[in-house]
Amino acid sequence: MTWEIKTFGELSTNELHDLLKTRVDVFVVEQECAYPEIDGKDPLCIHVLGKNSSGKTLATARIAPAGVIYGEVSIGRVAIDKSLRGTGVGKIVMEQAMTFCIEELNAKTIKIAAQLYLKKFYSGFGFTQISDVYLWDGIEHIDMRFPKKIGNRQ
Repeated sequence: MTWEIKTFGELSTNELHDLLKTRVDVFVVEQECAYPEIDGKDPLCIHVLGKNSSGKTLATARIAPAGVIYGEVSIGRVAIDKSLRGTGVGKIVMEQAMTFCIEELNAKTIKIAAQLYLKKFYSGFGFTQISDVYLWDGIEHIDMRFPKKIGNRQ
């Protein structure tokens, strides 16, 4: 796979189509959750694209600068095509997104709204739970933040 990180304006129409298709396939179709996937925030965000050898985006994440979704930088809409699950691609998507947040956006913290069943996955990157479990479109979620605080230090 090849990796690219682009603003909304830099996306080609095919890239936009592929990333939205991947997200809809995962969040709407597989998870049987009817919700507004196109929420108006994509034009304000940065997009991580994982492409196969044919150039089709099969893995994606959305990086929201501080103030777009939360008061701090956030990562969301992490979606991996079913054919690539269990191959480590999800880990690479998060590494790409987190590196961009830290190096390019100078993020001191990163906030995510994680599906509860993925808590262990995100904990592996240093995210810690900062909220109680809540339902979002019928799916259990928790808010998590990176880095975890140790005493008074970050």
